[in-house]
Amino acid sequence: MREAAVQATERATRAKTRREPAGELDPTVKATVEETLEPRRAARLSERLLQAQVALEAERFTDARRIARSLVKEMGHVAAVHEVLGLSSYRLGKWREAVAALELARSQRSRVEDLPVLADCYRALRRWAKVDEIWQEIREASPAHDVMAEGRIVAAGSLAERGDLRGAIELMEKTASIPRRVRPFHLKQWYVLADLYDRAGNVPKAREMFRRVAVHDRDYADVTDRLASL
Repeated sequence: MREAAVQATERATRAKTRREPAGELDPTVKATVEETLEPRRAARLSERLLQAQVALEAERFTDARRIARSLVKEMGHVAAVHEVLGLSSYRLGKWREAVAALELARSQRSRVEDLPVLADCYRALRRWAKVDEIWQEIREASPAHDVMAEGRIVAAGSLAERGDLRGAIELMEKTASIPRRVRPFHLKQWYVLADLYDRAGNVPKAREMFRRVAVHDRDYADVTDRLASL
């Protein structure tokens, strides 16, 4: 039961990476490519990068990773290439490769939206100090609510894996209030908090939070099974 709970929390932590629709390349990215390559080659590689982004958005992670890796030699100066490589590697569980690519991307173009993923890679590698460092960076950036939620979940998961369930619960309890409009990231946070309560042996609280998730979405993850098991 405990192992199932851990796996359930990790499924929530590693939910689909949110990306902007990849209809065309970002103009800044396109300009960077065009500055360093001759026109025909720039057009060809820009199209390949767009294909990689589309594959990532479509959750064809192996394809996205393969295409991105083929672009690194000629487009190693383009942060978007490393972002696709890092995010697709992350979704494939290739933590070290994901860290290397995302850190390269961050050195070229910092995107707070990618920091929760980077932190989760370090969490998977049990590099706790890096998780704490990136969580602090996320907090200082005051990003969009969904990005903050993802960072908080990773940070809490890290604390729990270090044996600090109390600290993990305290961190997630800050998200326990019910907003006027419930969004997907609220459900994710409540689910993780419920799972932490369950792991800590606080069944009434776990049941309360799982029920709250189920009220808004009975098909969310395995919430129905979790409730039935309590």
